[in-house]
Amino acid sequence: MYLEISNPMDYHAALYIRLSKEDESEGPSQSVQNQESLLREFVQQHRLIVYDTYIDDGWSGTNFDRPAFQRMIADIEAKKVNMVITKDLSRLGRDYILTGHYMERYFPEHRVRYISLLDGIDTGVDSTANDITPFRAIMNDMYAKDISKKIKSVKRDKQRKGQFIGGKPMYGYKMHPTQRNAIVVDENAAPVVRRIFSMALAGQSCRGIAAALNQEGVPSPAVYCGWKVRYPGPYSGMWSSERISEMLKNETYIGNMVQGRQVKVNYKSKKCLRQAPENWVVVENTHEPLVDRETFQKVQVMLNSRKSTRSRTYDFLLKGLIFCHECGYPLAVVNRKNAKGEDVLYFLCRTYQRFTKAGVCTCHSIKEETVTQAVIQKVRQVCHRYLHPEELLPLAEQAVEEAQKKNALETEMTAVQAKIESMSSNLDKMYMDRLSGLLSEEDFQRVYLKVKRDRSVLEQRLKTLREQADVPHTTEEKAKALVTRFLETAPASRELLVSLIDRVELTQDKEIILKFRFHELDIMTEIDLKKQ
Repeated sequence: MYLEISNPMDYHAALYIRLSKEDESEGPSQSVQNQESLLREFVQQHRLIVYDTYIDDGWSGTNFDRPAFQRMIADIEAKKVNMVITKDLSRLGRDYILTGHYMERYFPEHRVRYISLLDGIDTGVDSTANDITPFRAIMNDMYAKDISKKIKSVKRDKQRKGQFIGGKPMYGYKMHPTQRNAIVVDENAAPVVRRIFSMALAGQSCRGIAAALNQEGVPSPAVYCGWKVRYPGPYSGMWSSERISEMLKNETYIGNMVQGRQVKVNYKSKKCLRQAPENWVVVENTHEPLVDRETFQKVQVMLNSRKSTRSRTYDFLLKGLIFCHECGYPLAVVNRKNAKGEDVLYFLCRTYQRFTKAGVCTCHSIKEETVTQAVIQKVRQVCHRYLHPEELLPLAEQAVEEAQKKNALETEMTAVQAKIESMSSNLDKMYMDRLSGLLSEEDFQRVYLKVKRDRSVLEQRLKTLREQADVPHTTEEKAKALVTRFLETAPASRELLVSLIDRVELTQDKEIILKFRFHELDIMTEIDLKKQ
C-alpha cells in the first residue's frame, strides 16, 4: 500500500478528503476522521510537508464544484501545492471523464504528483497500477450511476405516495414542524394566496393583480423566502404577471401534491428539463387546501378564455433591434386606434408596462412608424457620408481587377489539378507494369520517386492558389457592400437593416441612439425625435 518517495522535501502536499451521504452507507471506514488518519500516517512515514488539508463533507463525487476541491485547485495554480494525496481514486471523483482530465492532463501540466493510497496509484513513478487507472475511474463512475438510479427510484416512490421531497414548498405553505416530507399552511402567506384567487375571480388580470400587490408593498414569494437572485434586474423581487398566472394554475392550492415538473438531464448534470403536464406526479388530497375546488375551476375557465388575446404578434422593421435605453429591456408593441379608427402601432417600455404602479422606468410611448422612419433616414445620412461618390470609381476598378485576378487563379488551379490527376494515373499504370514484369524494380523506383516529387510540388502550388483565392474581405469592404445595398433597398429590407445595425435604443426623452455593427459607421448616431 505504501509507496516510496525518494525526495520528500521537494513536495508540499495537499491532503484531500471527500465524503458524500451515499459513502456513509459503506461503513465507518469512509468517515472523514478515518480518511484523515490514514493520510496523516502516510505523511509521517515519508516525512512529507503538508501544506493544507482539504475536506468536502457531504459532496457527491460527480460534482467537481466542491468548495474545498476548488480551494485546492487555486493553491495549485498559485504553486503552493505540488502533491495531492487521497485515500483512493473515488475520493478525487466518480466522474471518469473529469477524473481522467485531472489525472492525465491537469496534474501533469501543473507538475503535481498524485497519490492514491489504497489503489497504489502514484503518477511520480511508472507502475502497472497507473496503467489501469482509467478502468478504476470507469468503475467509480458506474457506482455513481447506480447510486443515482437508486436515489431517483426512492424519490419517485415518495412522490407517488404524495410525500413532499422538494427544497421549499409552494408559496402559502411551509414544511411540517414534526412530520417529514409533509407540508402545512403558512398562516402568514396564506391570506395573500386566497386574495389572489379572489381578485382573479372578480375579473382582474394577472398583470393587474401583480401591480396591486407591488403598489401595496406585499413581499413577492422570492423576497418572502429570502431567495437570492443571481442576475438581478430592474424588477427583481417584485410580483409579475407570470408568477400570478403560475400560482393560479397550481393544483397545490386545492390540496393536491404536484411534483416532477422538472427532471435533471442525468446524474452528472445540474441542468433540469421542464416536463409536460401529463408527466407530472399529482397525488390528490395530501394536505390542507387554501382554495376550494369550485373557485379554482372557475379561475381556470377565466384564464383559458383570455388565451386568444395573448397570441397577437406584430411585424415591424425594427423587431428585435429596439430596446429601452434606461432599463435595457426590449420595447413592447401595442396596437391602438386613432381618431379615424385606424390601427396604429406604438412602442412602449416593457418594464413600465408590467410594473406601471411600481414606478419602475417610464412609458416611452411613441409611434412605431415615427421611430422607424427616423432610423432609416439617419442610417441613410450616415451611409451617404461614409460612402463618398469619389470613392466609387476606384472601388469599382479594384473590384474588376480582383475579378480578373480571381479568374486567372481559377484557370491555373484547374490546370494544376488536371496535371496532378494525370500523374496519379501514370503512377497507377507504372505499378501495374511492374507487377506484370514489363518494368523492372530498379526503373520503377527511379521513375516513381521522380513523379512523386513532381506531384508534391504541384500539390503545394495548388494549396497556395486556393489560399490566395479564399482571402477573406476586411470589415471595411463588408461595410461598403452593405451600405451600397442599403441605400438602394433600405425601406423594404429588414435583412440589410439587421446586418448594419446592432442595436437601437429609445430614451425617455424621445431620443434614439443607433449602434452599428461596423465601427466605421459609428458617427453621428443620435436622433432627437422631438425635433423631427
